[in-house]
Amino acid sequence: MSVQQIQVSPEAARRSLEGLALGDAFGERWFPLFREHAQAFADVRERRTPDEPLWRWTDDTALALAIHHVLVRFGTIDQDRLAARFALAFDADPGRGYGRGMHELLPLLLETPEQWRTQAQLLFDGGSLGNGAAMRVAPLGAWFAADLVEVARQAELSARVTHAHPEGVAGAVAVAIAAALSVRGELTVQAVADRTPESAVRAGLLRAVRLSFETEPWKAADVLGNGSRIRADDTVPFAVWTAARHPDDLEAALWSTAEGFGDVDTTCAITGGIVAARTGVDAVPAVWLERREALPVPDEG
Repeated sequence: MSVQQIQVSPEAARRSLEGLALGDAFGERWFPLFREHAQAFADVRERRTPDEPLWRWTDDTALALAIHHVLVRFGTIDQDRLAARFALAFDADPGRGYGRGMHELLPLLLETPEQWRTQAQLLFDGGSLGNGAAMRVAPLGAWFAADLVEVARQAELSARVTHAHPEGVAGAVAVAIAAALSVRGELTVQAVADRTPESAVRAGLLRAVRLSFETEPWKAADVLGNGSRIRADDTVPFAVWTAARHPDDLEAALWSTAEGFGDVDTTCAITGGIVAARTGVDAVPAVWLERREALPVPDEG
């Protein structure tokens, strides 16, 4: 079956993108509070949002926008075009919170995007196993939700542009599958694990399968990881677990994810992208949407 014959869902992808950006900006609010962890934890537990007029999103959203742009323009992941779009996003605002590997890789792709084929494999002696490919991919899963095989294939294509390590790829596949299952109303941690390649990410998802939803999220993060190690296997299982815990309630999902602390913008971006692929963002408090940094209109990618 050609890409042209695959049923796609641009509306679900846009919902996912909006939720990803909201989760990213919401999660980022907690980073300035890490020096006062006890107060920050109390604020999250009591659902008190920091009083800031503008919630800026980070590199998670900047690169998700790049994926969304390529899908809207070309209907599939063209890796050279995606590499070019990643490089443009970085060049436009390198202060969005990119990791060290992206500071090394993305400037090289601005003039010659095809260098990703060699340069991505040189990062960290075998490719990045970080959470960067996972944090940006949920809209892709929503786009191809009708075909889970295609979701996994396209997610891998998107990941390998920057994350050549199998763990980085597995993280992206897992999140894309979760977003697709969310669109379909079929999201469970087990279903995500079943379609994730054999990896530490999959092992983490299988631990999450055994973790009751009655578990407090901060305790779940102790078991599953909260992204503090900036690895896919330390990030994706917890974010998928919180998404599956609240599949129809984006607000509750984001608060639960924030309770895990760690790399909060990334875990909340992943959870937000998964849940909002189904729910959209309309049910969250209006002030959240007013404060979140605006996204480009769809025609601008």
